[in-house]
Amino acid sequence: MPTFAYAARGRDGKVSRGTLDAQNRTQLIQALREKGLTPDQASIKETKGAAGALKLRRVKTREVLIFTRQLATMVNAGLPLLQSLDILAEQAEDPIFSKVIRAIASSVEGGETFSDALRPFSRVFPELYVSMVRSGEVSGDLDGVLLRLADYMEATAELKRRIRGAMIYPMVSLAIILMIASGLVLFVVPQFQKIFTEMGAQLPKPTLLLIQISATIRSWKALVGLAFVVGGVIGLRAYNATPQGRYQIDAIKLKLPIFGMLLRKVAISRFTRTLATLTHSGVAILQALEIAERTAGNEVFAKVIRSSAESVRNGETLGDPLSRTGQFPPMVTRMIGVGEKTGALEVMLEKIADFYDSEVKALVENMTSLIEPILMVVMGVVVGGIIVALFMPILNLSQIVK
Repeated sequence: MPTFAYAARGRDGKVSRGTLDAQNRTQLIQALREKGLTPDQASIKETKGAAGALKLRRVKTREVLIFTRQLATMVNAGLPLLQSLDILAEQAEDPIFSKVIRAIASSVEGGETFSDALRPFSRVFPELYVSMVRSGEVSGDLDGVLLRLADYMEATAELKRRIRGAMIYPMVSLAIILMIASGLVLFVVPQFQKIFTEMGAQLPKPTLLLIQISATIRSWKALVGLAFVVGGVIGLRAYNATPQGRYQIDAIKLKLPIFGMLLRKVAISRFTRTLATLTHSGVAILQALEIAERTAGNEVFAKVIRSSAESVRNGETLGDPLSRTGQFPPMVTRMIGVGEKTGALEVMLEKIADFYDSEVKALVENMTSLIEPILMVVMGVVVGGIIVALFMPILNLSQIVK
């Protein structure tokens, strides 16, 4: 039986807080009213109960995507929600996700709404998901909202796959270059050094430099340098964990050549698609902006969205405060302004998101085609330079012998 944390107001108006075991929120509210308390809020305590026990790890996005699309199909076909959840729990490939679905079905059977039953499992169903489901319940269009959610998740996953795919090749190539260079410097250079010493060869400057690098790497100085690097990485991660540090690091990322442009396009695409999906599902614009802020993925854009939401709350349109920030191109802010005036904001936002998705795809393809020859040149210069430096003394000796 899950444990609930509650805040309730008594007959004297005083607020009391505590915990109580109950099958679901409905039973909790009934128990509190029997005690003469009026509950202000009730939420499952994460340290106990179903949500806490099942938060062992995240569920794959693919699993949630399949669940969402299949649930939309079943609801559209007229199957009751509870029966649909039971079917999906049985056929879920991930056993953890199956338990999550069964826990949600149990809460729904106990009288909770579907959106309230999803809320405790925030690692599986984020706030955007829960808010859209709630709007679908209110409007009576749950199947349509679930289909839009599935489309949104597919588009977001595709964008992540493109960026991840673009980064895998250069990372693997750099790792191979470092492994080859390290193997030559650590194991091959010392053997050649012994040969040169025994032969009494006069070593050229490139060979001397290579031998010095090899000796430095194999000495205690390398450990000190490695310790400094590790300490710097740890310090940077700790600084990035602070709000100010995260904002400054994200601002620096946006100013990087090429990669900064890519990150900016990704942030704009994510913001516009999230906002379009939420507003099209009936979520209020202010609530949609709050959710878009938390899912921005970049603190600079999150701050921009936060300030724009405050301007909208004060009566302004969305396009004007976004244009004043300077973070969004004029095309984006003008299209948003036209969408607000014509009442087709979500259509404009979807067009912007599609445009920037195509821009990201083109930029990633160009980067991949450009990085490949650059890495080949780097590999040739590093490995070829080491080999040439090793064989220069041997060539000099052969000339002397002749």
